[in-house]
Amino acid sequence: MSINNRNKLNHLLKYWSPGSLFFSSWLNRNEYSNQLMQKYRKSGWFSSLAKGVMYRTGDKVSTWGAISSYNAQEEKNVYVAAHSALELFGFNHYIPMGKPSLIIGYPTNEKTPAWMKENHFEYNLEFFTTKVFQKTEFTTKKINGFDILASVPEQAFLECLLLAPNRYDYMDLFYIMEQLNTMRADILQLLLENLANNKVKRLFLYMAQKAGHTWFDKLDVSKIDIGAGKRVLVENGVYVSEYLITVPKELYEHE
Repeated sequence: MSINNRNKLNHLLKYWSPGSLFFSSWLNRNEYSNQLMQKYRKSGWFSSLAKGVMYRTGDKVSTWGAISSYNAQEEKNVYVAAHSALELFGFNHYIPMGKPSLIIGYPTNEKTPAWMKENHFEYNLEFFTTKVFQKTEFTTKKINGFDILASVPEQAFLECLLLAPNRYDYMDLFYIMEQLNTMRADILQLLLENLANNKVKRLFLYMAQKAGHTWFDKLDVSKIDIGAGKRVLVENGVYVSEYLITVPKELYEHE
């Protein structure tokens, strides 16, 4: 290996963080040719996770390292969503059995790469995309040294409601709602006014009011359009006329 190539390798290793990935497009932009990376692989410095995706030989790729590397190098915006985002902020009603799941959201104009769907990680990755949020709110969390994009708690809970009842049970979500006493009314107002899903808006307002949170009184409900017409969430439930929804009897009777 030439001195120049060795210097480039040393520079690359200094940039590398345990658990992270390198993508060929980023490497090419930083003057690491495909031929040079092939030499590094043959020399045992790097191994291929998938076509155009490499990791340090002997390293264990982490979920957080993969997400952070993908967003930073490929200029993407995948994020931790729904109950997984809530868990990052300390709201945890779910007790994982076996390999835990991680809900990964991504913009509707992007595709999830095939390598993310394979069993490389310590989490089972479940993917989620939607167009109902006309305004979105994200934040960055530092996890194991990696910057991770995540839905803020207010948006994360709305995502959970959007995925119910197929992914989440209504009662489980209400138990989480009872914990959400630090929700920010201004963020909720923005999200709810710009949310194109009446079921989620109605159910959120019903749960928030039932939970008795102080931030609920700060919402201007008159500016939140919940639409017209009745919506039946479950059969044999209880109709709530204020929000035009039929909710589970167990939820209605819960005190």
